[in-house]
Amino acid sequence: MDTFDAIGNRHSYRGPYLPEPVPREDLVRIMEAGLAAPSGCNKQTTSLVAIDDPGVLARVRACINPPLRRENAPAAICVLTQRINAYRDKCFAVQDYSAAIENMLLAITALGYASCWYEGHITDDDRLCDQMAEVLGVPAGYDLVCYLPVGKPDRTVRGPQKRPLADRAWFNAFGATQDL
Repeated sequence: MDTFDAIGNRHSYRGPYLPEPVPREDLVRIMEAGLAAPSGCNKQTTSLVAIDDPGVLARVRACINPPLRRENAPAAICVLTQRINAYRDKCFAVQDYSAAIENMLLAITALGYASCWYEGHITDDDRLCDQMAEVLGVPAGYDLVCYLPVGKPDRTVRGPQKRPLADRAWFNAFGATQDL
C-alpha cells in the first residue's frame, strides 16, 4: 500500500476482529515501523511488547475495566516509555511514543489489519496500565502508555468525516483566505 493510501485509510477501529492469528513476521514489521520513528535527541525512549499468546492476551485484557467493547483482536502491542531527559532537562517521551504509535498504525493499515490507539482509558487515575505492565513483567523505570489491538477487522473500517483542509490549514498566516 502506498504511504498516502495508508494515511487515508487509517481509522480507529473499535469493532470485532476475525479469529485469524496475526503472523509474528507481521508483528515484527509493525514493531520495526514503530521503532523507526524519530525520537528527541535520539534517546529512543519507546519500547514495545507484542502479545500473540491467547492466555497472556486474556490476562492483559482482564486488567481493562470497563472492558473495551468487542475487543477480541488475536494480537496486541503494548507501548512502553522511559522518561529520559534529552535536552536542557526536557523529556520528549510523549512525542517519541506518539510518533512510534502513528508509524505502527500506518503499518497495521498497510498490512490489511485494523487497530485503535487506547491510551487515556488505561492511563487514567485508576492506572490500569500498571496492572497490564505487571502481567507483562515490565520492569521499574518503564511506563506502559498504550494498548494497540491488532487483527483483521470483522467489518468495514469507516472513519469520521474530516473537516475540509481549508478550515484547518493555511499559507503564511492563520486563517488566511486563499486558495489551497
